[in-house]
Amino acid sequence: MDAVARAVRTYLDHLAVEKGLAANTLTSYRRDLRRYQAYLADRGVETLDAVDEATVTAFLVRLREGDADHPQLGASSAARTVVAVRGFHRFALADGLSAHDPAAAVRPPTPAKRLPKALPLADVEAILDAAGAPGTSLALRDRALLEVLYGTGARISEAVGLDVDDLDPVDHTVLLRGKGGKERVVPVGSFAREAVEAYLVRGRPELATARSSAGALFLNARGGRLSRQSAWAVLTRAADRAGVTRDVSPHTLRHSFATHLLDGGADVRVVQELLGHASVTTTQVYTLVTVDSLREVFAAAHPRARDDGLAPHA
Repeated sequence: MDAVARAVRTYLDHLAVEKGLAANTLTSYRRDLRRYQAYLADRGVETLDAVDEATVTAFLVRLREGDADHPQLGASSAARTVVAVRGFHRFALADGLSAHDPAAAVRPPTPAKRLPKALPLADVEAILDAAGAPGTSLALRDRALLEVLYGTGARISEAVGLDVDDLDPVDHTVLLRGKGGKERVVPVGSFAREAVEAYLVRGRPELATARSSAGALFLNARGGRLSRQSAWAVLTRAADRAGVTRDVSPHTLRHSFATHLLDGGADVRVVQELLGHASVTTTQVYTLVTVDSLREVFAAAHPRARDDGLAPHA
């Protein structure tokens, strides 16, 4: 057994005995490090001191590209393997098995950001209509809640945390309290205003009790403040009644709010302010969605964009 193999075995023993890692986790580490060990052997590397940063980086490239014996790995799987290698070299240095750590500066690949899944406007409207269908006090509340979520881009925690006094009926705005206690004032459109007014006049008084949460806008059937879990259930039930089969969550309405604004021509920095994002970089992921929409329109409408190469005749 060469020095690299002995160091790998020592590290795995350390993880099992001193760190107490679960069996499945240990299996993953063992598999990843054996692949790394085989890679070093193929390159003629027999000692850890012979490994440099370029060696580890080349291993990462091999993971992403694959080889005759292994398929290429996605960013998440490659990142897991690189984390195992980094931990191994860090341990080897600390335990005196190596004089340096060649993996310290090698960063795992970042998985691609998942694009937000926005609903088509027709699906959003169907869900909103389904929420208020029965016409009861709870239905009025449900319609108002979902109109606020989609109409303001509020997070679910921001919506259920609203008090009646947070609404400004003169300026048609609402005060939202976001992450880290940050506050922002956003406009409330006519549909959301009408739904909230109907709820305040005909729905909330029937739900309110002497024990109601002081000033809470959205109340549950017992008169207390509506919880995040109950608000989630409101949306799920409305989506089921509307026949919307896609996975729908409160954040889906927030995604749809942002995407529909950008599709309509809103500036990304305006959307950033409305969503309460600290950085415009966070908001820019939505622009990728609108670029896809633009690409579809372009491909369908431009005479030189058709895949079949046949331009429509005038």
